[in-house]
Amino acid sequence: MWGLISRQWFLLALVLSLAIGFGLTDAVRPLAASSVVRSMLTASVLFLMGLTLQADSIRRNLRSPGPSLLAIGVNVLLVPLLALPALWLLSPEMAGGLIVTSLVPSTLASAAVWTRKAGGDDAAAMVVSVVTNLACFLVAPIGLWLILGRFTEISPRDQVVSLLLWVVIPMVLGQVVRRIALEKWATSQRNRLSTLAQIGILVMVCFGSVASADRMAGRVESGAGEIVAVGAMAISVHVVAFALAIAAARAIHAPPSGQIAVAISGSQKTLMVGLQIGLDFGVSILPMIIYHVGQLMIDTVIVQHWAKRYPAESLAGGSQGGEVARRAASVTSRENSVETEPNDAIAALKKRDPGV
Repeated sequence: MWGLISRQWFLLALVLSLAIGFGLTDAVRPLAASSVVRSMLTASVLFLMGLTLQADSIRRNLRSPGPSLLAIGVNVLLVPLLALPALWLLSPEMAGGLIVTSLVPSTLASAAVWTRKAGGDDAAAMVVSVVTNLACFLVAPIGLWLILGRFTEISPRDQVVSLLLWVVIPMVLGQVVRRIALEKWATSQRNRLSTLAQIGILVMVCFGSVASADRMAGRVESGAGEIVAVGAMAISVHVVAFALAIAAARAIHAPPSGQIAVAISGSQKTLMVGLQIGLDFGVSILPMIIYHVGQLMIDTVIVQHWAKRYPAESLAGGSQGGEVARRAASVTSRENSVETEPNDAIAALKKRDPGV
């Protein structure tokens, strides 16, 4: 029982954060209404993510960037296109929330972790995470202006500045600090730093719940039916994007390891950036929460299936990089560390086998 709680603590805490936001609205509202508090919280979380990000494996992907480029296309173009029907099928607040969700970047940590656990090319997934997060200050504002600009007043310039200041710069700063001074410490303290970042996300979810509660208070038509519709659309967007990403990867003759990376990193979306944009725009955070929880649960099941069905050797495709990924994944499996970044496993392997 305690083992299950420790493994799924974030999902349980997510439910608790929603309950606090909806149940103690008046108590939390003063903090939730402060854009300065929200922005500083976002910057702190992204700094911690940049501090713990081990991006050295990206160099391994430069020789064959095809899967990474395809996954970036899926994440930036395909997912928003799949979310467009929400504009006609959902209420403006819910549709806006799903559109925001579709335009935010890929996850910084879980995409690479899930890809590695399935035996895929975690270096390709890492490229997608880094590129989409660095480009979000342009992609998200332009996408919101193109899609939602006719429904509400949007200032792309303000969003570009906001995302650059509170998302991109803190993440880059965290990576710079890691490389020039704190690499060993950040690696040794990665789990604690990641937990702090997750707590920051939970606080932001609580803030978003307050805003959603205030908007829903005056809407009689809000109810279980709308929530079910939002959940169905959010999960459908992720599943369809996942399936189409695999089909596209096969069409370009990507190896199985590349197909896994394209499907996972291309269809996943980060939560923190979505919460920041959603609260700034005044849209519902519910689609973001559902999408995030859905991708964690669905991708976990698929990854476990792939890990059992396909041997690591066949996924590696015989390449040297694939062999390193396979043997690193083996080390990770023996150490039973889901939260370890891809390079942690490779570093552990090198200690045991200097010839890698």
